[in-house]
Amino acid sequence: MQLVLLGKTGSGKSHLGNTILGEELFATYASPNSGTMKCQTETKTVINGRSITLIDTPGFFDTGRSEEDLKPEIMSCMTECAPGPHAFLIVLQVGKFTKHEQAVVTKIVQYFSEEALKYSVVVFTHGEQLHKKMKIEDFVSQNKNLSDLVSKCGGRCHVFDNKHWNNNQPNNYRSNQFQVEELLKTIEKMVVETKGGYYTNKMLEHVETAIQKRVEHISYSMPDKTAEEIRNQAKTDVCNRALLGAFFGVAAMVGLAVTAMNNVMLMNAVKKAPALMGVSAAAAGETALVVAGATGLAAATAGGVFGGFLGYEAANDAKSPLDAAQRTYEAIVEKGKSLIRFK
Repeated sequence: MQLVLLGKTGSGKSHLGNTILGEELFATYASPNSGTMKCQTETKTVINGRSITLIDTPGFFDTGRSEEDLKPEIMSCMTECAPGPHAFLIVLQVGKFTKHEQAVVTKIVQYFSEEALKYSVVVFTHGEQLHKKMKIEDFVSQNKNLSDLVSKCGGRCHVFDNKHWNNNQPNNYRSNQFQVEELLKTIEKMVVETKGGYYTNKMLEHVETAIQKRVEHISYSMPDKTAEEIRNQAKTDVCNRALLGAFFGVAAMVGLAVTAMNNVMLMNAVKKAPALMGVSAAAAGETALVVAGATGLAAATAGGVFGGFLGYEAANDAKSPLDAAQRTYEAIVEKGKSLIRFK
């Protein structure tokens, strides 16, 4: 099973990952301001022979990092996730569910979609803060917004405590060992209900297609590499070339296109984007982002990331940056035509 940890820096994502895998594989930090900065993936066989792949994400939801700075890590996360995770673990602390926690959920929907919540489990850390004899479902029921979130996630929620619950008996509710087993049962039940399916979207499908094409090329040119080495190299190549696509202004233009799908006037402005190339690709990107900003910076970033991956193929054989930008623009328009009706 492939699981993705999502949450703010300091929420306990890395600690939770280590608890699930039963080993200190993810670095943890004492300061809430210095958590995971890069996407990290670890795979291990755990309870009852289950093979678990955990992807620990950086602070996508931290206010201290700009959306532009996050693009490389979001791209890295997408290549690690492809073709899609079996579950997202939305990590929150036991405590007040404030506007900051709500912002995490909002960004998850912006980066992935509302559909992602159907493949999600809300996992709380700092379980020791629960009143004695209180279960996490009781805590959730006390807050309407929190209750609504868990409801959208199919009622799935669990609780851990990385400091106090490590040595308790496995049949004790306040035991990490007990909670790991219950969490894996919940995820397995969800996988069965989706007939073995995993969450995916157009972006992840596009990334997986690019990875598969790269795997074929590497397998042919480097036959001595193992299947794991080939796929890892393919993911790295796709991510790097996606970033190159973003450099050509692709990300900014697609960010505009994706966020403008319901605004025909704004989309028509995108159609004129090639004229901007007479200035520079960078200037075009800046101009497009200014317009896209009106519809939401986080959504533009998600669209921009998709633009980077779209540019991976569109600009593959380009002879110059201008050629690459032009090819990618044409690909964007074709993609846009399938999503809205131009006037």
